Amino acid sequence: MVNPTIEELKELYKLVPHPEGGYYVETYKDDVKVGRDGVVRSASTGIYFLLTSGCVSHIHKIKSSEMWHHYIGESITIVELYDDDKGYHIKKTILGKDVLNGEVVQYTVRPNVWFGSFPNMSPDSQGNYALVGCTVSPGFEFEDFELAERNKIINSLSKDISEQDANLISSMCIQK
Repeated sequence: MVNPTIEELKELYKLVPHPEGGYYVETYKDDVKVGRDGVVRSASTGIYFLLTSGCVSHIHKIKSSEMWHHYIGESITIVELYDDDKGYHIKKTILGKDVLNGEVVQYTVRPNVWFGSFPNMSPDSQGNYALVGCTVSPGFEFEDFELAERNKIINSLSKDISEQDANLISSMCIQK
């Protein structure tokens, strides 16, 4: 079996640009409704999400849990930012097929956590990609989505952030 090309995937699934980066299409929106903080949402939603070489899912947060599933292509690194009672730290999780070497095929990011992701391939790798799925519960709505602004997120983190971490975070944020 040969993996489809980026263009074939975009056409097959009608993928469109996502504000955080990459391409997506909503594939499921539950008819069951649930309430959270006085707001009604679908119980869950699902998308296909495509990251290509050189593409980044910019750091953002949502108000729901987001479960990631690896389907085809390269692995991706999910980067979560924490600045809590344990101090500042970054958690990196590799989503991919190489489970015998530490990759996972499924991973959940908790609600209200700043996070982003990037494909584990050279930015100049033409034709390489990662196709993943994201299941959000309660369901995703853009009103619950916030992109991190570079200066605000860097300034909000503890002063003990390493230069390497600051550079990674900076490269994954939008600049406003």
